[in-house]
Amino acid sequence: AWKITTQTCAYTNHTVLPEALERWPTSMFENMLPRHLEIIYEINSNHLKRVSEKYPGDVDKLRNLSIIEEGGEKCINMARLAIVGSHAVNGVAFIHSEIIKETM
Repeated sequence: AWKITTQTCAYTNHTVLPEALERWPTSMFENMLPRHLEIIYEINSNHLKRVSEKYPGDVDKLRNLSIIEEGGEKCINMARLAIVGSHAVNGVAFIHSEIIKETM
């Protein structure tokens, strides 16, 4: 199912405003969509294993690329989830693409 998902989906970033990049509290998922949250945790775990293989021992890289943000209230970074689940990622303009590369 994951292979089909990543081969089907592409993510286009339309904004550079951080407040427009959605972050959803894991507590909301726990209450409303617990199975979805389990799947997102599994996706994140697999993603972080790949990051760890590429950047061994780089804890900051793991934290910065994790789909689950742990600072303060635990949140799901929806842009990172979209990036991890896509075969292609781009911005509507060059600057958007560069911001994705630098911040996501």
